[in-house]
Amino acid sequence: MAVEAFVTFVHVHVTEGGEDDFLAASRANAENSRREPGVTRFDVLQQIDDPTRFVLVEGYVSEDAVAAHRRTDHYASWRAAVDAIMAEPRQATRYVTS
Repeated sequence: MAVEAFVTFVHVHVTEGGEDDFLAASRANAENSRREPGVTRFDVLQQIDDPTRFVLVEGYVSEDAVAAHRRTDHYASWRAAVDAIMAEPRQATRYVTS
């Protein structure tokens, strides 16, 4: 298994009623992303007390792996499916693993 270089937490807020569509698109993206050679993890988390809020937990081995992920068809499909149901722009924070 590749050594994880960093983890990105992507905070997403979707419009009310968009939760199921977001989950379906994000689960498909996560499943395909986990098969990418530079991805070490890809989890979809839904907030318990506000189901319109999600966190995507993405682990990568390098910046090149992030760039490769963003060029995949499944990422493009995810963006097309979820952009219209975003209640606000998503926010990403990156952490170095140790």
